[in-house]
Amino acid sequence: MIRAYILIEMMAGQTIKLVRTLESLPYVIDIGKVTGPYDAIVVIKGNNLEEISNTVESEIHPIDGVVRTTTCVSLK
Repeated sequence: MIRAYILIEMMAGQTIKLVRTLESLPYVIDIGKVTGPYDAIVVIKGNNLEEISNTVESEIHPIDGVVRTTTCVSLK
């Protein structure tokens, strides 16, 4: 199992909606609203890098208000 941290930049006022949308998804391990250049950090799991990439592309990018993501794959 691979763990990845998805740093998400949102349009203003959309972070709470993002958190609510992601909370119900089975691959999400944790979600945190943060300060700084990103608005949220989501920890997801997947069986391999392709699954992580597909999840970000097909499940996170399409969420209304997502401006940009940065994916950091855990080496642990």
